Amino acid sequence: MMKHAILCAAGALSLLASTAFANDRYQTRPPVIVSPDLTAPWVMQLGGGNVQPVVYPVRPGTRRVANPAVEQQANPQVRQVVQPRGLFSRPVQQVAMVRPQYPAIRGQIDPQFLPQIVDYQTKEKPGSIVIDTNNRFLYLVMDGGKARRYGVGVGKPGFEWAGAHTVTRKQEWPDWTPPSEMVAREAAKGHYLPAHMEGGEANPLGARAMYLGSTLYRIHGTNAPWTIGSAVSSGCIRLRNEDVTDLYNRVKVGTRVIVM
Repeated sequence: MMKHAILCAAGALSLLASTAFANDRYQTRPPVIVSPDLTAPWVMQLGGGNVQPVVYPVRPGTRRVANPAVEQQANPQVRQVVQPRGLFSRPVQQVAMVRPQYPAIRGQIDPQFLPQIVDYQTKEKPGSIVIDTNNRFLYLVMDGGKARRYGVGVGKPGFEWAGAHTVTRKQEWPDWTPPSEMVAREAAKGHYLPAHMEGGEANPLGARAMYLGSTLYRIHGTNAPWTIGSAVSSGCIRLRNEDVTDLYNRVKVGTRVIVM
């Protein structure tokens, strides 16, 4: 019994000593630097150390911009951080907001690849199509030294080609049957293509297709508009769906197409 009492007393003394040590340890509590960026860890720094965040006064009239694409270009702003309560009830500083670097947003396109009327000198007749694969432009030749220019995606390295053909067929919301060579090539990479895909928004040929001669090449839309301006295809010329629809309505079967 006496031994049990001694052990209890020793345990109580140990607990009191630990509590006293803890209280002594945190008598001067460092400030908590709280990140206003919800994508970062909640507590950035517990004081001390070598990290010295830049602290600015709050600028009157500042506010966050909700659009991430706009935020990326905006100057850092300062937010008043709300002091937490309870266990973390310690002084909280105002911290300069560091904006995350957002990746390129799918769907955006360089303005130069949007449709526009440009000066264009060529020997080709009005109504002809000239595709400049190096610069990623398709020109629909007009009268008076003008052309309607569209941005395009072209063949990736190893799939470039050049030549002259005519539009032999037009199709709205075309279906897609991948060539056997493409199926085998992608399967070797671990990508398995469907044997056939009906037309629709998920179809890689997009909203419209214009078939060139007797080849497998087409001018078509895409379900990946952010690839316009890049060399990404297996030789076909791709446009945004809205652009290929506009071009489709201006082009007839028999139109001459020059790819260079």
